[in-house]
Amino acid sequence: MTVSPATVLLATRNRASTLERVLGEYCRLKPPPGGWDVIVVDNGSLDETKYVVESFRGRIPISYRFESTPGKNRALNTGLASATGDLVVFTDDDILPREDWLLELCAAADSYESASIFAGIIIPRWEVDPPEWILRGVPAGVCFGIHSAAVREGPAHPSIAFGGNVAIRADVFRRGYRFNPTVGPQPTRYTMGGEAELIRRLVRDGHDVRCCTRAVAEHLIPASHLSLNRILERAVRWGRSQHFFGLASAEGMPNWRGVPRWVFRAAVRESWVATQAWLAGDHASLLRARWELHCLYGIAAEARSTRHAARGGQSTLAAPDAAPGIEAGPG
Repeated sequence: MTVSPATVLLATRNRASTLERVLGEYCRLKPPPGGWDVIVVDNGSLDETKYVVESFRGRIPISYRFESTPGKNRALNTGLASATGDLVVFTDDDILPREDWLLELCAAADSYESASIFAGIIIPRWEVDPPEWILRGVPAGVCFGIHSAAVREGPAHPSIAFGGNVAIRADVFRRGYRFNPTVGPQPTRYTMGGEAELIRRLVRDGHDVRCCTRAVAEHLIPASHLSLNRILERAVRWGRSQHFFGLASAEGMPNWRGVPRWVFRAAVRESWVATQAWLAGDHASLLRARWELHCLYGIAAEARSTRHAARGGQSTLAAPDAAPGIEAGPG
């Protein structure tokens, strides 16, 4: 069969200049045989976002939606209500697609009817070249939202599907699946894994993931993302997601005020590693230890938050089952 058409869906907030650059690349896309359209959901922007979207009417098949309640997943759910394609392609407002991007995703959906989720590849477009010690000191996939060169075509684990370049058959959403609005970017609390949570739910329910290495897009990574503060903030968010997805704790595990006791032991160990790396002048090892410490802080913060919500009688949406040691993809 041929998917007809494909709907590209992205959420944005106060990034009009970057969005304009991204939509400019959409003008160069080769249209898939079934056609395509793009829905941009403005998640409460105060800048020129709406004007930017409207300026592309007549150049690409684009429509504008507005979601005032903050939260990327809420915005994506709003956009899904207007999606008309057989394939919904999710991306971000800082992702530059190659001209054959949609062709490749649609071709994969046509060729592999047993799969429901198609993960494209994200490579970096650095504003400035990153120092080598940073790339050695952090997990690049988590920190910068990019894929390893070792990724291969074929059936894949859900962690390979990054929110900036993934397509899901529309039938999935017609059956009622939606994004969890408590996960992903939002003003007061940011637990990474907004798209990953949905994809893991789908896999748990029997849907298959296929990696499409020819569907390539580039992540615009500004120089500011190489700052230590931003990197360590990312580590905290990653730690939160590890607890949310059940990868950092288990039922009945010994804890202190809701925080697994192993977190404290690990923090002592990583503090020692950090001290030794600092004394040796080993920047990469020091960064790696600090990343782990901030990840542990994120685990502890999410654990305490979950415990507080449970004690207050508030319901929390349980994360899907996951095997220990399997990482959720960034998002």
